[in-house]
Amino acid sequence: MRELLLIRHGQASFHAEDYDQLSALGERQSLLLGEWMAECSAMPELVAMGPRVRHRGTALPCLHAAGVNVSPITVPGLDEVDHLELLARLRPELAEAGALRAAMKQQADPYRAFQQLFVEALQRWTSGEHDADYRRSWQAFRGDVLDALDQLIQSPANTIWAFTSGGPIAVITSALLQAPETKTFDLSWSLVNTGVTKLRLGSRGAQLVTYNTWPHLERSRDPSLVTLR
Repeated sequence: MRELLLIRHGQASFHAEDYDQLSALGERQSLLLGEWMAECSAMPELVAMGPRVRHRGTALPCLHAAGVNVSPITVPGLDEVDHLELLARLRPELAEAGALRAAMKQQADPYRAFQQLFVEALQRWTSGEHDADYRRSWQAFRGDVLDALDQLIQSPANTIWAFTSGGPIAVITSALLQAPETKTFDLSWSLVNTGVTKLRLGSRGAQLVTYNTWPHLERSRDPSLVTLR
């Protein structure tokens, strides 16, 4: 049985100037994932990752901890939504460097405030009514993600690990479940950092087997390891 594991990146640096860097906790999550994979997963013949620093920052320590000697390839279609652009189109005052971080620092609950703002930004983007405002439309992003999935399906590898982000995982899962496109990102909010979504690959394409599992974190019995942001 061929399988593709979609792996969300470790915790990024929400409060830092550069969000794309993994936090210390994100690095630990990645190592724990690799240790668990060494015990419980078939070793990959192909490793793919998105182009972000946090994708590589998750992949490399995970592969090292798992004892995998496979050089990862970068697949642009595994990239995340450009949240900075989406937020700037919704709220132009957030386009300035550092403006978003400064605005969130003023909130009593920065995570909740960001979530509410990002939901509005996604709704504007996915409506298709403002496509000319964006460098890449929602339909173009969705198409790129599904093209990346097809590229991985066409690989002869029996086991594939793909390090990516919540947006692509939600797009792929939504497509496999034939869910309404308007509900795509509802699937992303519960995705755990370094959570694993497993697909079975066959002659008819991909089939969802498990969604957003994190046994590598649960076995440590430390709730602080389980993060969404």
